[in-house]
Amino acid sequence: MIFKGKVWKFGDNIDTDAIIPARYLNTSDPAQLAQHCMEDADPEFVKKMKAGDIILGGENFGCGSSREHAPIAIKASGISCVVAKSFARIFYRNAFNMGLPIFESKELADAIAEGKEITIDSSRGTITVAGSDQQFAISPIPPFMEQLIADGGLMKHIAKK
Repeated sequence: MIFKGKVWKFGDNIDTDAIIPARYLNTSDPAQLAQHCMEDADPEFVKKMKAGDIILGGENFGCGSSREHAPIAIKASGISCVVAKSFARIFYRNAFNMGLPIFESKELADAIAEGKEITIDSSRGTITVAGSDQQFAISPIPPFMEQLIADGGLMKHIAKK
């Protein structure tokens, strides 16, 4: 899998309420959730970002409640993937279950500014910063998890079988 997009940076401990505020949890419609993605962290986020862009977070991205709405909102907004220094354990699993690719990089968030374009090559385990010779290593996604993403998430993967 290869992802290429502009980076939108967020700090440490971005919780699921910042990703999709609780006031919008009266729906599970991905299109409606997408309209409010990252709203409490950056009220203009969905107006500024474009399909294919990438969220770059700090430590403990996705902490807080275990709601699946958070990765659904991110994916439905058009964000191609999330890179963070680390992910909250439940968010990590929910992301793959919902078909949202995520990658851990301890170095990337401190090394680049918001707005930079990066390319992620999951099979090579690399992140490259456009217009520079900067390259960062990531752990490749295990083949089973790549298949979950390719199938659109766990439920679609199971239905396919």
